[in-house]
Amino acid sequence: MSDRDPQPVERQLPTEEARDLLALVREIAQREIAPKAAEEEDAGRFPREVFTLLSDSGLLGLPYDSEYGGGDQPYEVYLQVLEELAAARLTVGLGVSVHTLASYGLAAYGSKQQQVEHLPAMLGGGLLGAYCLSEPSSGSDAASLRTKAVRDGDGWVITGTKAWITHGGIADFYTVMARTGEDGPRGITAFLVPGDADGVSGAAPEKKMGMKGSPTAQVHFDGVRVGDERRIGEEGQGFAIALSALDSGRLGIAACAIGVAQAALDQAVAYATQRRQFGRPIADFQGLRFMIADMATQIEAGRALYLAAARLRDAGRPFAKQAAMAKLHCTDTAMKVTTDAVQILGGYGYTVDFPAERFMREAKVLQIVEGTNQIQRMVIARHVAGPEGR
Repeated sequence: MSDRDPQPVERQLPTEEARDLLALVREIAQREIAPKAAEEEDAGRFPREVFTLLSDSGLLGLPYDSEYGGGDQPYEVYLQVLEELAAARLTVGLGVSVHTLASYGLAAYGSKQQQVEHLPAMLGGGLLGAYCLSEPSSGSDAASLRTKAVRDGDGWVITGTKAWITHGGIADFYTVMARTGEDGPRGITAFLVPGDADGVSGAAPEKKMGMKGSPTAQVHFDGVRVGDERRIGEEGQGFAIALSALDSGRLGIAACAIGVAQAALDQAVAYATQRRQFGRPIADFQGLRFMIADMATQIEAGRALYLAAARLRDAGRPFAKQAAMAKLHCTDTAMKVTTDAVQILGGYGYTVDFPAERFMREAKVLQIVEGTNQIQRMVIARHVAGPEGR
């Protein structure tokens, strides 16, 4: 469309291995993901073969230990991989983030025996995971979940319904938070449930505004029996595991948001430098130049924010506040940048002939998933000003 091709993002990467990794990811994204994104999203098609390719390429377990099939990569590298994938197609970038989230509980809290038995297949064996915390009546108030796990001999019977589950109905394994004790956060335990276990079923996928290729569905657990060896961590530790996982998962959402925003900026710049009005490219007009400058600045700020949080995580330092800030800022940035991209394209931006409208529809969900941005503001305020009601 334009003689000005998008410039690759200038990345600060810690090693030559990381630079080679990002080059591989860009190649896969440009060859296997981006060319089919618009058509497959419109058709609501989930690209399972892409996830198989990513698994075969060692890209589904990047932040985990190589002893179990992971990539031994720091979060600052893993998140930039997510950004590249999301820029090509959010269904893929978010799917990798969710799979990483679903693997977190076992990788961080599982026993050595559990890790040896399950992680190699989860991280590099072609499996796809889902994370089950939200329910029809407990979203932001996740500690009020009602799905129950009841002891039965040397195992557990899980009964209940989870909602808004990415990969719901197609996942090979589910990390499930279920109530095993008292009301509230201390009565919740985490379990690793096989996707093909008797009693596990997915409802029809939700009909969504965007990300139509990524199945989001309720998952029903109807008397699902699992052995105690599939309990992750201690009884009553599940909510702490869930919150710890979400701190890292929010960084994944932030990186995906910047990927979508970057793709929208690239589209807007390409269009603005090609489209001519009043005898010159519309990119020459100060009003649009200022929009483009603001878009680029907010993207760079978001990228710096999620990478700063990732480096804290990699150093073993607390990062929950920074993760909430990154999720908040990056997803709000994605919504603003994609909306501005549609505006720059004018009438064409409102048509499906250009991806700008798809980017805008996809950006909206990132302000909602893994903790709404209102919840992020509550988390940040608690870190800065202390808990409410003191």
